[in-house]
Amino acid sequence: MQAFFTELAAAVGDAGATGRRWVYAPYDQLTARLGPMSTARPSELALLLVEAPSKASRRPYHKQKLFLILANQRRFALEQAKRGVLVRYEVARDGEGYAEVLRRVAAEVEAPIAHMEPAERELRAELGPLVSDGVLEALPHEGWLTTPEDFTKGTGPAPPWRMDRFYRQVRKRTGILMDEDGKYEGGKVSFDGENRLPWPGDPPAPAVPRFRHGAIEAEVAELIETRFGHHPGELDPAAIPTRDTHAKKVWEWAKEHCLTYFGPFEDAMAREEANLFHTRVSPLLHLQRLLARDVVEDVASMDAPIASREGFVRQILGWREFVRHVHRATDGMRRLPDGTDMEADAADDAGWEAWAGEPWEGAPFEHGASPSALGSTRPLPPAYWGRTSGLACLDACAGRVVRDGYGHHIERLMVLSNLGTLLDVSPRELTDWFWCAYIDAFDWVVEPNVLGMGTYGIGDVMTTKPYVSGAAYIDRMSDFCGSCAFHPKKTCPITRLYWAFLARHADALEGNQRISMPLRSLAKRAEDKRAEDARIFDAVSRALEAGEELSPEGLAAEVAD
Repeated sequence: MQAFFTELAAAVGDAGATGRRWVYAPYDQLTARLGPMSTARPSELALLLVEAPSKASRRPYHKQKLFLILANQRRFALEQAKRGVLVRYEVARDGEGYAEVLRRVAAEVEAPIAHMEPAERELRAELGPLVSDGVLEALPHEGWLTTPEDFTKGTGPAPPWRMDRFYRQVRKRTGILMDEDGKYEGGKVSFDGENRLPWPGDPPAPAVPRFRHGAIEAEVAELIETRFGHHPGELDPAAIPTRDTHAKKVWEWAKEHCLTYFGPFEDAMAREEANLFHTRVSPLLHLQRLLARDVVEDVASMDAPIASREGFVRQILGWREFVRHVHRATDGMRRLPDGTDMEADAADDAGWEAWAGEPWEGAPFEHGASPSALGSTRPLPPAYWGRTSGLACLDACAGRVVRDGYGHHIERLMVLSNLGTLLDVSPRELTDWFWCAYIDAFDWVVEPNVLGMGTYGIGDVMTTKPYVSGAAYIDRMSDFCGSCAFHPKKTCPITRLYWAFLARHADALEGNQRISMPLRSLAKRAEDKRAEDARIFDAVSRALEAGEELSPEGLAAEVAD
């Protein structure tokens, strides 16, 4: 860490702390344009930043995720020091977390330390006692675009909560993508129905930006490979933006090369193009390196098709804001407003041991909510950590997540979550895998998206139905099937897994109008077909849990036996 601290010391110079206001910036608030950092001159501020290795080792976080957070935090420290802010950068000692460091520093400076409330529940819970003791002054998080009142007014005070109702409320209240006469721009609130085209290969997908780094990033990379080398993923620093200027470069690239075609192809998937026209801004938004208010305003006013602009705005102003309200209202999915307790009895390891063959070396996972409305408890298959499954769609999507820490939202929902749900994988275990594997996964976003939507783990609290499908959807929206040993209409087990899922959970899903048609089709399905569906589910589940590779011939032989 010598180069970083040498450069930081040179930037800070002999600035003293006398008369300055102390501010702590959590790792997900790397901005001076919000909160107490935005209301005072640099010469009036003393900024505290904390690096806690115990946090990094808590779960098998992807190396790219560790690099993203650590490199951006260190660069933010230097950016602020060069503005004239006094920066104190603390690396926690062995056994220390954020709370211990903050309490120790507050005692040394003999002053309360202000901070904006962290987005992550996990960090809020750790810092809560310091707020109660007056060591920390908690201020509202100014990065959000909506209020609890927006949530209650849009969805009602109790579940079921629905994003579309919330989104309508927020569009009307903010005036974003609204005409002067109070009508929705383009004549309707959502263009989701038009944004479902498969990508034919043209227009060509733009190359994702790469970044040149310096000694600071080299140090962070060395730290990760030395101290966290047992973590999953491949470290590729050039793929990660780390500076304020990098964040701006990503956003300019997204506006110029992605937004025009984002809408029509936002649900498309491609074997050789992981990104297509997705903007790659979510990690930067979650760290506040880009501000949600800015990107929404930019897109609302830019010259691009309304279907693309509305599709992007709905992701940020609609879904992103909606899930954070759901997460807060349920205390991290732990308790429903009706009093239902979903606290976990025990922690798991996101399937790490089944893949790695040995227990996770870091601290035990903290307990999280473990709802399972459908009673799903099976372990996560090692294929999610990179073991070959024989299913081209799963291997492509999981493989690039394990390698790069990235995959876009439809791959997450309609391949990785879909297959986990069809296989009755524990919602908690799948959620923890997402949390570890994706560079943009934090508790407030990953738990609602996977426990709530991806696996239907909390039932209809925030979604209307399980988001499951057979092979036809994947074949229609991607080119995965063309490279697969299984034929999507003849031998692919995913469609049989779909029918077997409906049969196992028909009683629990009865009365759900959104899935009534598939259940009626199930009722007409021949008994021999239903029995074969169940055998295929058993065979596929056993093989994938054992880390075995499926093949059409092998599966057919096992089912025949």
